[in-house]
Amino acid sequence: KLSLGQMQDLKIEDLLPRKPIQINNQLVSEEIFGKRVLITGAAGSIGSEIVRQVMSYHPEMVILCDQAESPLHEIQLELEEKYPYATIKTFIASIRNLRRMLLPFKEYRPHIVFHAAAYKHVPMMEKHPEEAILTNVMGTRNMADLSVCFGVEKFVMISTDKAVNPTNIMGASKRIAETYVQSLNHASNNPPAAEFLSRLIQDDDDDSITVSANVKTKFITTRFGNVLGSNGSVIPRFRAQIQHGGPITVTHPDITRYFMTIPEAVQLVLEAATMGHGGEIFIFDMGEPVKIADLAVNMIKLSGLVPDKDINIVYTGLRPGEKLYEELLNEKEKTLPTHHEKIKIAKVVSRSYKEVLNDIESLTDLCKQGDHFKLVGKMKLIIPEFISNNSEFSKLDEVKARKKVLFIPAFTDSVKMQ
Repeated sequence: KLSLGQMQDLKIEDLLPRKPIQINNQLVSEEIFGKRVLITGAAGSIGSEIVRQVMSYHPEMVILCDQAESPLHEIQLELEEKYPYATIKTFIASIRNLRRMLLPFKEYRPHIVFHAAAYKHVPMMEKHPEEAILTNVMGTRNMADLSVCFGVEKFVMISTDKAVNPTNIMGASKRIAETYVQSLNHASNNPPAAEFLSRLIQDDDDDSITVSANVKTKFITTRFGNVLGSNGSVIPRFRAQIQHGGPITVTHPDITRYFMTIPEAVQLVLEAATMGHGGEIFIFDMGEPVKIADLAVNMIKLSGLVPDKDINIVYTGLRPGEKLYEELLNEKEKTLPTHHEKIKIAKVVSRSYKEVLNDIESLTDLCKQGDHFKLVGKMKLIIPEFISNNSEFSKLDEVKARKKVLFIPAFTDSVKMQ
């Protein structure tokens, strides 16, 4: 019989068909030691691991920002017990609230920002596209703008492989956020965002606040796939299903994903943050993609049970916005090597700050209207490679395809006439 101990002893790294990535880089320590570090989404799976690893490099201060009260309280208690003499600040807030997010920047003046706060569940964001825009895009804009204004040295955005050739709203929203972060990096030392926030800060009736125009913030993006064991991921779900005697539910027999463990993903984030000069999108070598069905079989076997005898596997069909295979690079992108074999730089075409800002402000206005099709249609105009999969928004792609078909013959006839 299956015992609870068997499931608790299951090591997540045993599910990967490769050796765990190990990093021991003195440069990371030199980057973080004695610095004030702000981490958004600090109570989440990735954010909390960033907190733990950053603490091991002895920063001057760590500011934990999240809107989830209980998880934030838990990570605070964990750190206070492990690092009783460290300076740890907790800050409950939503990254969507610009005036609220002014406070930690104003009070603590962070040197480094790790931006991990985001909505990440694909089917959920298909139903609530305005939430994806307001958090993943507008929230990122708030954090990036504040970083420019308060002279943050480095801003590290945690992105996803779902931003490449996105088939869902979540991935497309992260791609738009990537373009904004990149555009800020290539803007002048004091882009219009800083001027806007300067006026906002002056309204705060605090004469001691000054906007930094001397430090040019380096904006760095890290892009990786699924992490094993994160909140809401397949591993905790499969574990719970096995404990209940099955069945394990998988959406499709051929669905594959790139995987790494949470600690090794964060190690690579810190490594990329150290080597980044600004404007890069770093992608991580996550090994070969793993079939979710194989993952389910391995979990059943590692639990001491027999697949399709003790525990059945049931296929339920792809969810809205889900695709069979994830990609780490756009077809038009190329990669450059770095000094770490597991980290490469994606060469992407950046857009101008004003152009991206206009797009984001248009999206924000559309969020207020409550028309999902108008909003997603605008997203598809901004990100042309965004083609919905298994989603009600696929209708928008059909309309766009028909327009192309109608356009091409007319253009050909005009050429013949000439």
